[in-house]
Amino acid sequence: MKQILQDMAKGGSAIVEAPAPQVKKNNVIINTATTLISAGTERMLVDFGKANLIDKARSQPDKVKMVLEKVQTDGLMTTLDAVKSKLAQPLPLGYCNVGVVERVGNGADNFKVGDRVVSNGPHADVVRVSKNLAAKIPNNVTDEEASFTVVASIGLQGIRLANPTMGECFVVTGVGLIGLLTVQMLRAQGCRVLAIDFDQSKLDMAKQFGAEICNPGKGEDPVAVGMAFSRGVGVDGVIITASTKSNDPVTQAARMSRKRGRIILVGVTGLELSRADFYEKELIFQVSCSYGPGRYDANYEVQGNDYPLAFVRWTEQRNFEAILDMMAGGQLDVKPLITHRFKFEDASDAYDLLTTDKSALGILLQFESETATRHVKTIKLNTVANYQANDAVVGFIGAGNYASRMLIPAFKSAGAQFHSISTSGGINGVTHGQKAGFSEATTDTLAMIENPSINTIAIVTQHNSHAYFVKEALKAGKNVFVEKPLAITHEELAEVKSAYENAIKLDNAPKLMVGFNRRFSPQIQKMKALLEPIKEPKSFIMTMNAGSIPGNHWTQDNAVGGGRIIGEACHFIDLMRYLAGSEIVSVQARRMGDTDAVEITEDKAAIILGFADGSFGTIHYLANGAASFPKERVEVFANGKVLQLDNFVKLKGFGWKGFKKMNLWKQDKGQKNCCTLFLESIQKGKQAPISAEEIFEIAKISIDVAEQLRKQ
Repeated sequence: MKQILQDMAKGGSAIVEAPAPQVKKNNVIINTATTLISAGTERMLVDFGKANLIDKARSQPDKVKMVLEKVQTDGLMTTLDAVKSKLAQPLPLGYCNVGVVERVGNGADNFKVGDRVVSNGPHADVVRVSKNLAAKIPNNVTDEEASFTVVASIGLQGIRLANPTMGECFVVTGVGLIGLLTVQMLRAQGCRVLAIDFDQSKLDMAKQFGAEICNPGKGEDPVAVGMAFSRGVGVDGVIITASTKSNDPVTQAARMSRKRGRIILVGVTGLELSRADFYEKELIFQVSCSYGPGRYDANYEVQGNDYPLAFVRWTEQRNFEAILDMMAGGQLDVKPLITHRFKFEDASDAYDLLTTDKSALGILLQFESETATRHVKTIKLNTVANYQANDAVVGFIGAGNYASRMLIPAFKSAGAQFHSISTSGGINGVTHGQKAGFSEATTDTLAMIENPSINTIAIVTQHNSHAYFVKEALKAGKNVFVEKPLAITHEELAEVKSAYENAIKLDNAPKLMVGFNRRFSPQIQKMKALLEPIKEPKSFIMTMNAGSIPGNHWTQDNAVGGGRIIGEACHFIDLMRYLAGSEIVSVQARRMGDTDAVEITEDKAAIILGFADGSFGTIHYLANGAASFPKERVEVFANGKVLQLDNFVKLKGFGWKGFKKMNLWKQDKGQKNCCTLFLESIQKGKQAPISAEEIFEIAKISIDVAEQLRKQ
């Protein structure tokens, strides 16, 4: 497949070739016919990409604050690396896609192969979208017309929030693409409409759709015009579809509104409001969220669970359907909005036009390639390396943020020979695989695991897939490195253990490794060396100031992420086990109690571990702390001495002869050392860096802790 990506670091958009995406549960695969460039949103993204670093920072002050907080806790160099990595990730452009269903995933029974559909898929010749983010196109609506559906739904959601009634007078401020569609929909509601914009050509089009017009660029006063338009009583509502840093649209909206008028912000404006304007009239002000209920709700968009129609009449998908019905019935005419057409292969010309011609509205991309050529599962990225017999030849499964920022660079610096990188979507594999030097990218994961040229599999996917991929890799006789957790249930763990026990019976027994990197950090190694001579029991206090993650995030979903204890706190269970050097013999756990003030999740908990040598320790895993406090703190009390480590940057010793501190210029959580030792165990025939017994012990204890917390 081919897709348009925007370089957010240096600017510029490009068509990138990638393996076709896998079909997933509750998803459909679509062969694209036409897409619409969203002039406002995509122009903003392209301009942001071209801006220098200072201008990027100025446009996102909230992000700058987060960066400064990270500098305080993680250090300057670690933060700079994170910022550069974030900007280096290209962004898919587009969300107005029309095509034909090629494949249907389990659970997406509302579609069938051959259906002509609109979706929020990006500019790509093959897209995978959720069943709730697509809608069937009526026969009498053309592909070009249907491509306006998603962007029109943004305006429709603003209208639904404004709740206009027949005969009311409404103002639309900013008549770009969404504004002109909003004008038509308000007119279809039986409303009188006033359009405000500085572009006379767009106002002329709004007038064709039945609106009265106002051009402040010609000296016309929007407030005076609005009051005259409302016959002196004030307008019933204002829908702001403009994109500007100015506060004027909101200020003017308030001053032209009647008492208890409604102001809905669909676009982006300055929001320095005058309390007096809103107080005296008791105005209603609301920000509209994209194309309707369900947006950004993983339960709806990812899991495919619809809201009951009786309780949520208009969802994203039902808004799509409503727009299509208006097109089919003739109430919404988008043909006059089409200003340019480009072949998909000439998309660079389309984006040049977008940034140079502000009058451009409906820019269409047309996809004419043979659909059979779009569904290649594996593509070459770099010249195939000449692998040696003792090389660790690696296939990576997953190319998300942690894989691309941490693990792939760590494997590369440790001398891994990269063969294939597999992702379900294809694009991330190409983006990061090409840069890291992988020979190929694929979406056929099982074929990659079976590839005889590969002897090592690294697994960095969502947690609920770890156990499955580990089992398949072990069955194929491959060495396995899996990012934590190894499994999220006892049943999965038993299956993995059985697969491992069968695999080690082979002549060339594979190695199993979990990415418990913290035990390999230089400061933890120093702590281990200092503690080693002390034979009496030790006490540990480990604090993870984990930060809040919404309860609907996939990591909080027990069936997907396993919860944050299994998915994250396992790091510290392993670390304490390593520093104690003794088997865990007891587990106690307590989470924060049920109150109305606290969202009940397992990520505010205390875990007490007891060890066979008499040592004990407490892990405080807390999601309710301040971001300015160290994210990870490790304290050890033993034999009249104390060690304290903050954020894997600063290590202090109290009461130790000859040791006071070990500070680093840059945070080092041991990822590189972890990968290096694992690869050396393969290349030199050594024992795995962590014994299988400890790996299975930590996995079992992590699941035990989570189950204790869930029963409280």
